[in-house]
Amino acid sequence: MTSSPAQLAAVAPTLVAAFKTHRFTLEGLMDLLGPAGMAAWRRGEPAAVRRLCRADEALPLLVRAFLLKDEVSFDSLAQLIGPEVAALILEDGSVAFDIIPHVVEGEDHWVFSDVDASMVQHVPGPDHVLGVGAASLSLLATVPLDPVDAVLDLGTGSGIQILGQLGVAKRVVGTDVHARALDFARATLAGNDHVELREGSWFEPVAGEKFDRIVANPPFVVGLPQIGHVYRDSGLSLDGASELVVSQLADHLKPGGTAHVLAAWVHTDADRWQSRVASWLPDTGVCAWIVQRDVVDPEMYVGTWLRDESIDPRSPEARERTEIWLDYFAEHGVTGIGFGYVAVQRLDDDVPSDILAEELSHDFSDPLRDEVSEYFLRCQWLREVTTPDILASQFLVRPSLASEKIAIPDQEQGMGFATELTRITRMDGPRWSHEVDEHLLRIVSGLHPAGLSLGEIIDLYAMANDVDVETFGPAAVGACIDLIRHGFIIPSELFQEN
Repeated sequence: MTSSPAQLAAVAPTLVAAFKTHRFTLEGLMDLLGPAGMAAWRRGEPAAVRRLCRADEALPLLVRAFLLKDEVSFDSLAQLIGPEVAALILEDGSVAFDIIPHVVEGEDHWVFSDVDASMVQHVPGPDHVLGVGAASLSLLATVPLDPVDAVLDLGTGSGIQILGQLGVAKRVVGTDVHARALDFARATLAGNDHVELREGSWFEPVAGEKFDRIVANPPFVVGLPQIGHVYRDSGLSLDGASELVVSQLADHLKPGGTAHVLAAWVHTDADRWQSRVASWLPDTGVCAWIVQRDVVDPEMYVGTWLRDESIDPRSPEARERTEIWLDYFAEHGVTGIGFGYVAVQRLDDDVPSDILAEELSHDFSDPLRDEVSEYFLRCQWLREVTTPDILASQFLVRPSLASEKIAIPDQEQGMGFATELTRITRMDGPRWSHEVDEHLLRIVSGLHPAGLSLGEIIDLYAMANDVDVETFGPAAVGACIDLIRHGFIIPSELFQEN
């Protein structure tokens, strides 16, 4: 009989208790496998992991059963997790589901999902429910953790985003069009009584409701209007899924509430990607930060997603699918596909929308969640002040800020080095880097939260360096606004409040 996930929630507490007892946790796996073995697991190399789990002990057996999907004896597994649980999850001697340990916000959790192709040869079916992928983890790291009343997880899948909000939300609603996904989510979230799971398409299950925070990892794959795999295909043309979600966020946010979405969008020669994504948002009532993390050509995009469903790029099926997919892109003028985050804060309806779309393609390691929250605070401050207010304000130079001068051989002198450019770089968060001239660097150097105002520093600098303040002043203020928006300098009142 084919195993069903519908009964997993009932046995999840028993499984979790057994996993804790036998240290089937990330910490336990690290102790057993070591750094090299853990890396092999992450890379999907089962043989390297298996040779470290030959001992006839509880944890090695659990690794063989749950991570490697090796055949194990019913009696051996039943001794660890109980006969009723073993009977439910074993199929032809192997565990029929993925139940993978994760640490989310410092707590051990186990995410229930369908078996993926990382450790076994497996082709995901149309109703496949995804576990925890890189995209899910990247979104998890962007969502703030300040306490709120109500959270919506749109397209909850196996429940990973809800795990990140369990400790900070009084009430969580998770929705999904896929009933099988909700079965897995119930198992992942078993025992959390303040979580409600609802079946339905897009925002239909929460029609008329508003939330303090919305999290969404929708099926955003860009392609033809068809559904091959429910976890990634929306049935909408091109980037229609991202447009649908982003365009309706404001309708379901309370005043001051925020939304955090993974999204994809097409690049065309007809318009800029920034304008395309910004057009999905209303003209009034939102502050939005749109961050493009990556952009790929259509050929790479199609190849990546074919491999995602375990299709050999050299096969006849891949050749046919590739031609159809790329022809559809060509027909619609698609030159590239971008991917990234959309963060939206709900403002009053009569406030003009404040939308910034920019690229953040370099590497960084800090979670973006604190940056997202601070970004909205900085934008609020900028909306509420005038130019005279900015000039009268004092600022803190971010403690992590670094300046560097890039010098190249001086061609004019024929010897030595000449400064080519000067940069200031944040060494935290998104690690923004701005090129600045010597004038702006001196202005920033003079800032102190209890010192002179920005206007006073500009006036003194202009006087000391015989610079026309009427020309220099507005340019300096404009440059400082960009530095404020990216958190290089922080208004002293915001620093004092936090």
